[in-house]
Amino acid sequence: MSDHGRASGGPSANVLASLTEAARKEGGSKRGGPPPVHLWNPPYCGEIDIVIRRDGTWIHEGTPIGRPGLVRLFASILKKEDGRFFLVTPVEKVGLTVEDAPFVAVDFERTEGGIAFETNVGDRVVADADHPIRVDTAPDGEPSPYVEVRRGLEALIDRKSFYRLVEMGEARDGTFGVESAGTFFAIGAID
Repeated sequence: MSDHGRASGGPSANVLASLTEAARKEGGSKRGGPPPVHLWNPPYCGEIDIVIRRDGTWIHEGTPIGRPGLVRLFASILKKEDGRFFLVTPVEKVGLTVEDAPFVAVDFERTEGGIAFETNVGDRVVADADHPIRVDTAPDGEPSPYVEVRRGLEALIDRKSFYRLVEMGEARDGTFGVESAGTFFAIGAID
């Protein structure tokens, strides 16, 4: 967890309201999909007391954000730069804390195109060369599986979905994994 996301004299509730208004405006465009945050490089305005927990819960000033629509709105303006996470609009950028990955892949389905994941914030992504699946293994052997959702933002694949992936897995050239969209992703060791 990064200490950079802790607010200490950072942006006020006015900044949160400003971010909300800007995200609604940008999210309401005719483009479809998330706003083009990768094109925005506004000035850094400080830190905001928002923490995205490992389970996907968004916390503001110690209280869970209980409105799913607001969480989806903020998720749409999330950006990763140099290993840090920010909420950005065309005119401002504030840092926040992400305990692990900013999203959680809560389900998936096998489609003709590959394995299509759904996140806790409504994103849908097919694992492929541009949206890889990767698995980190803790020293105790516990796996942490991820899928890239967009521009360096990953989703932690929840336990039930990971178990389903393992059930679909196969051994290839000494590696255990799954194939999606023509790419083979290693998800475990062969014993």
